[in-house]
Amino acid sequence: MTRPPARTASAGAVYFSLLGPLTARLDGRELPLGPRKQRLVLATLLARPNTPVPVEVLTDAVWPDDPPRTARKNLQVYVSAARALLGPAGDGGRDRVVHGCGGYLLRIAEGELDTLRFGSLARAGRAEAGRGDLRAAARLLREALDLWEGPPLNDLRDSAGVAEEADRLEARCLTVYEDWAEAEIELGRAAVAVDGLRDLVERHPLRERLRAAWMNSLHQSGRQAEALAVYDDYRQLMARELGLEPSPAMAALYRSMLGRGREARRPPAAREAVSAVALPACTGAFTGRRDELRDLLDVLGGEERVVVVSGPAGAGKSALAVRAAHLLADRFPDGRVQVRVRREDGTARGRAEILAELGRLCGVPEGNASPEDAWQEWLARHRALVVLDDVPDEASVRGLLPRSGACSVLVTARGQLAGLAPVHRIALPVLADSEALELLGRLIGIGRLRTDPAAALRIVRACGALPLAVEVSGMRLAVLRHLPLAEYAARLEDPSAALDELVAGDVSVRHRVASGWQDLADGDRWVLGRLAGLAEAGGFTLDRATAALGCGERTAIRAVESLIDAGAVTSPAGEVTAHAALYEVPRLLGLYARERGASARGGGLPAGTRVPSAGGVPAHTGTPVAAGPLSPG
Repeated sequence: MTRPPARTASAGAVYFSLLGPLTARLDGRELPLGPRKQRLVLATLLARPNTPVPVEVLTDAVWPDDPPRTARKNLQVYVSAARALLGPAGDGGRDRVVHGCGGYLLRIAEGELDTLRFGSLARAGRAEAGRGDLRAAARLLREALDLWEGPPLNDLRDSAGVAEEADRLEARCLTVYEDWAEAEIELGRAAVAVDGLRDLVERHPLRERLRAAWMNSLHQSGRQAEALAVYDDYRQLMARELGLEPSPAMAALYRSMLGRGREARRPPAAREAVSAVALPACTGAFTGRRDELRDLLDVLGGEERVVVVSGPAGAGKSALAVRAAHLLADRFPDGRVQVRVRREDGTARGRAEILAELGRLCGVPEGNASPEDAWQEWLARHRALVVLDDVPDEASVRGLLPRSGACSVLVTARGQLAGLAPVHRIALPVLADSEALELLGRLIGIGRLRTDPAAALRIVRACGALPLAVEVSGMRLAVLRHLPLAEYAARLEDPSAALDELVAGDVSVRHRVASGWQDLADGDRWVLGRLAGLAEAGGFTLDRATAALGCGERTAIRAVESLIDAGAVTSPAGEVTAHAALYEVPRLLGLYARERGASARGGGLPAGTRVPSAGGVPAHTGTPVAAGPLSPG
């Protein structure tokens, strides 16, 4: 990669760079950024510009293994030193680094940080490509790449937290390089990209899109034998390292080059105007989810083609997906559409019905090909974002996911959809207390919230911090303006009344929770009913689950993991042994499970039902369990 000339900031302005070693310049003069720990703090804040960074994230970046007891105080010292070094923000003299309930936030403008400028140029370049102006696209993308001075944050990668942010930045840079190279090849100027593509392929040998661009650039430059050799090397590498063959798109590119001489590619005509937009409006009550939204925007703005957002019913998966789709208009110039994969009654729609709706929304031409083949051809030729909402299982969407091309599909589901791979996964936890209170305050007014903040906290916790339940509570209290918050909190804290209270007009939390319950297999429902009583104490261990289910340890592990896969039980985010883990059932789902269990109390696992295994697939025990809770393990 060619290193650009050193940039000079405008008078009195500071300029930060992450696309290379961490640097800061003031009026063209490089600033000393202090000791290594202070630079780690600054790098972590800059990697999440204008976004609160939790103290825990900063602590992990600086002390990944064993933070000292004084870690929080030490962080305050590092932040104070950075604040003094960098001075006020350029928007009225406000403090550049501020602290709030979400952590530390570094205020920075686009012209002060290379990654923000990089993202702006990349979006503009892709928009020009979408409009068919490849020359303008290539110029803007090249301008973005000129900010890239080497591996991002290459002087601080020994910190796992910073290395993760650096890898994310490098993936974005690589994607923009691929966009630029493809634009230059389409313009017939492949020679300018050949050497850079070779260098990047050597560093990222399994990145297929880089290989394809390198093959195209060699072929267009008259070096056909070298282009074919690139494919052969890749095929052998895939077989040796992964036991896989190159993708059908890569194989088709190879076949198209066989027996052909040099064919200069002419600039294509502007692509047909599609730009289908079929999205619900963003809800004004959308609150929190900053980390998850940022993650979603990053991966969909990069090379990821399939993203699965999972979480229990009412967790806000659809709202998050819609918010991201609205914010990614520049990234997907050919359209952004949402299609529900279930009917209103919760049953799954047929594949043909979904394909027909997608065809209407996206303008998929009808021809001799099957609807699925026509859809895949459309995906391969466009850059669009498709939201497949409320997916019940893997089989419902397998033929709808892109096999090649630049389209992305965002899947929302209650279960994990573990059978889909490879995909990027984002699991939605319940809201943090601060986020849940912010949502409640938006609906009932901050003034009313402040009249009794302790009762407000009781309300959101009694809702299990589930966004839908908090929203319904807010809508109900907005109508019942006479009702004291403490009295409503007491109603929600009563296990026998909570679900009856969570109704606002035609919006019922019970109805949504019941839909999640119906998704479970019979064996999973029975297990959840037995475990729900343990969850009231704040979670349960494997030993307690084994005792409650009356089975052996191995059977209990399979039963709990089946519920995790279905999204009915949550487990720790980090690695921990099954015995040490604390498992939880979302409060409202637990209350519903206990209601259902009360009407059938005393029975064992339903006759003929097999023991659930991890992943929700019945374990092949040989004999159905007909009596007793679960078979002894």
